[in-house]
This record gives sequence, structure tokens and C-alpha cells, in this order.
Amino acid sequence: MTKPLTTFDLLKMKKENKPITMLTAYDYPTAQMVDSAGIDMILVGDSLGNVVLGYDTTVPVTIDDMVHHTKAVTRGAKRALVVADLPFLTYHLSREETLRSAGRLMQEGGAKAVKLEGGQELAETVEALVTAGIPVVGHMGLTPQSVHQMGGYRVQGKTAAAAHKLLEDAKALEKAGIFALVLECIPAELAKRITEALDIPTIGIGAGPHCSGQVLVIHDLLGINSQFKPKFVKRYANLHEDIVKALESYRDEVEKGLFPGPEHTFSMPDEELKKIY
Repeated sequence: MTKPLTTFDLLKMKKENKPITMLTAYDYPTAQMVDSAGIDMILVGDSLGNVVLGYDTTVPVTIDDMVHHTKAVTRGAKRALVVADLPFLTYHLSREETLRSAGRLMQEGGAKAVKLEGGQELAETVEALVTAGIPVVGHMGLTPQSVHQMGGYRVQGKTAAAAHKLLEDAKALEKAGIFALVLECIPAELAKRITEALDIPTIGIGAGPHCSGQVLVIHDLLGINSQFKPKFVKRYANLHEDIVKALESYRDEVEKGLFPGPEHTFSMPDEELKKIY
């Protein structure tokens, strides 16, 4: 079995200009499939609130939710480096609360790193986590936990002033100790500039082709989430339609008495059957 990837492996991939692949997973079988496909990183994202739990945003997701799903994913992933999101308000109230939440994701959930959203205002938080031995991934640009503050899901960094701030935020987070940075929904030119300015890898989602790697929500990639397709998503399958068709076929066969057939049925030996009647 290929040995598990580490943060040092990812830094080496950045230096060698080897693209990094990352996908979300929220359960054991999906993690197994992602791992078997040779994906480098798995994100147990708080996006599970949208695609698994049925919330409109990621805000309602709790640390208990994240620990529960992270446990399942880490049982299924053997090679990929598993990163778990710190959910809304688990890293803003106090340093103790931040360390406790991140510690749970690693100690109980088995994650190899945690991810948090924000800029240089989180530098001290990152430093505290890294000092405690917790690897950290940053997340800038469109930060879904702040969707209400941002007024919706909008592309960020479109003006020179906003772009400059994101660049300075990225540098501050790198200095604080993050080992990778997710860039979401920012102009490709800005993502390229940030990637060139950092020694750590950048992972893009809606940030163009110049990042060190790419990440997508697996439900979007597989076409399971049929009613949500932002511009940056490429569907590599259309499983929603395929699954619904399979379920309809099952329904029809049961209603027509075609399932279960003899090949799906167990029988008793005749001598035992006679004892019943």
C-alpha cells in the first residue's frame, strides 16, 4: 500500500510544480473511492451542510457534525491527506475553544489537518494551532461561513484594493504557519499572483488554472447535486439521473412482481419444508 501523504509531500509537490488534487468526502464508501482514485487530499468540508444535511448554508453545521463525518472518512482513506473544516464560530470565541475544536477533529475524527476561513485577522489563531501541533489549511476569497455578511455567493477580489488585501492576507497566513491555502471564487489573475507569491501550495475552486491544485465538491463533480452548477464546476458524471432511473426500475419491478425473482430467493430443502405443513 502506498504510504499516506504528508504536509511535506504537498510542499514538495508545490516546489516541483506537480498539480495537487483534492475532493470532498463525507462518508466511508466515498472516502474509499476517492482514495482508490489516487486523489491527494480529501476535504471533510462543512459543505456537508448543503449537500448531505440539507441546509441552505454551512452556518448550522456543528463541531459534532464534523467529528462524526470525519471519523467515517478517515476510516476509508488510507493514502489521501484528510483535512477537516472547523465549522462556524468554533475558532472565534477563544483560543481554548479553538484548540478544543481542532483537537477533537484530529483526536476523535482522525483528521491530519484542519481548515479555517479568513485572512490576516486569524494569524494569531493559526499560530496557536500550529504551536499545538495542529497543521492548518487557510481558506480565502469566497468564504461560505460569511455568506450572509458578503450578501451571497459572489466572486471576491475583483477590484485592485480587494485583490491587494487578499494578497496581504495570504502572506500573513503563510507567515503564521498554514501549509496550504484554498482560494475560492477569485479572478484567475489574482490566484496566479497569490500562488507565485507563496512558498506553500494554493488549492483553487473557481480560481482558475494557475493554482498549485484544484478542489471540487464531489456531489457537484458527479452530478448528484442536480440543481446546483456554478460556472467553475465541471460534471464528470450525471449520477442524479442514473440513480433516479435505477430507483424507478426497482419500483416498477416490485409493482409488477418481477423482483425478487428466483435468482434472488432462498429455498428450504424439501424434507424440511414437509415438516412445516
